[in-house]
Amino acid sequence: MPLAAPVPTIGQHALLVFLLQVAFLLLLALVLGRLATRFRLPAVAGELSAGVLVGPSLLQPLLPGFSHWLLPQRADQMNLLDAVGQLGVLLLVGVTGAEMNFALVRRRGLTAAKVSAAGLLLPLGLGIATGFLLPGSFVPAGTTPTVFALFLGVAMCVSALPVIAKTLLDMKLLHRDIGQLILSAGVVDDVVGWFLLSVVSAMATVGLTAGVVATSVLYPVGVVLFAAVIGRPLVRAALRWAGHSESAMPTVATVVVLVLFSAAATQAMHLEAIFGAFVCGVLIATSGVLDPVKLEPLRTLVLAALAPLFFATAGLRMDLTALARPAVLGAAVAVLAVAVAGKFGGAFIGARLSRLNRWEALALGAGMNSRGVVEVIVAMTGLRLGVLNTETYTIVVLVAIVTSLMAPPILRYAMAHVEETAGTRLGMDPPTAAAQGTPDRGPDAVRTFEHRGDA
Repeated sequence: MPLAAPVPTIGQHALLVFLLQVAFLLLLALVLGRLATRFRLPAVAGELSAGVLVGPSLLQPLLPGFSHWLLPQRADQMNLLDAVGQLGVLLLVGVTGAEMNFALVRRRGLTAAKVSAAGLLLPLGLGIATGFLLPGSFVPAGTTPTVFALFLGVAMCVSALPVIAKTLLDMKLLHRDIGQLILSAGVVDDVVGWFLLSVVSAMATVGLTAGVVATSVLYPVGVVLFAAVIGRPLVRAALRWAGHSESAMPTVATVVVLVLFSAAATQAMHLEAIFGAFVCGVLIATSGVLDPVKLEPLRTLVLAALAPLFFATAGLRMDLTALARPAVLGAAVAVLAVAVAGKFGGAFIGARLSRLNRWEALALGAGMNSRGVVEVIVAMTGLRLGVLNTETYTIVVLVAIVTSLMAPPILRYAMAHVEETAGTRLGMDPPTAAAQGTPDRGPDAVRTFEHRGDA
């Protein structure tokens, strides 16, 4: 029996272009990200701008020859860049999940639940309604209006915990009850947001029938139950085995393997791979055996190189020239208004129902309104699944950028009016050591943001 011919390796020119793409995008992302932080803006805004500059918004119309050479519109070439970006986002989501502190949620209890619930339900409902009201030209061919509307609703209801955590860190508010309440509500938002994204993504992949809707909901529930009952002891055993080495390398390799296998499992179930990565990260966070110091090399690689590269590739898909068309510009303004009103208003109402004063409610609204990283990931998912076209993708990413830029100044303005003793009047648990001015130094969600500084 003749041997099968070997699979051809990547061509010399394709490899050259790929290496230059990665180097060029990463350099621009790092430079523009640092520039953004100098102006006290989230670095993700600069990193997204790197892709925008070399994409169809600027480089393509100005230098079409160079743009075509560097970013040839061929699936085989662009898929190489996409693969690196997908690896980066899966590890980013996994590391973020591993850094979450669910003790915050337990400490803030009912207040966090009210803020998070109102901040999820109102924008979700408004986003779905907006999706049905947008003209049919914004719905890609092959996507049902219902799936499109549901996806837009999910995009409107997510929050970006990293952006606001960095702002709280800069403002020295992490030790205050109001800061910890924002973080705890953000944790709940993240968990529910990834769950909803996985459900809607399954509907977009398989179709929209009663059976698909049922399985789209039951599969993520099954994944969570499996993770809690079987996955947790397996993850704990793997991390304990890796932790026997004094070197960080076994722990880093083990975490990467666990995250990727979990992502592959949910992808095989027609759920989103990032859902599996996030669930795995949560299992790692709750294992109780991980030494955070040994995760530092992976965190550094992801947050310093892979994440900026992912955001730069996300910016490549934005086409700001589309906003020159009145219909697209009008839709962008409408979606942004709905996103801000829904998320800001929902969190504000939840805070007021919890008997917080208006300035504390304003601070919570500003924090929860920030979309940042999470919305960019949602938008990239929608584009990959064909739920969003270039115009709607550009609009959703714009919402992520604008709301992230809005959060810091509004939060600073609100906190300037919050009394230093406000933490004792929040109607929450008795003051903890953190509320009394001692920063929480435990392995919580803030660790990622201290190192990332922006995400």
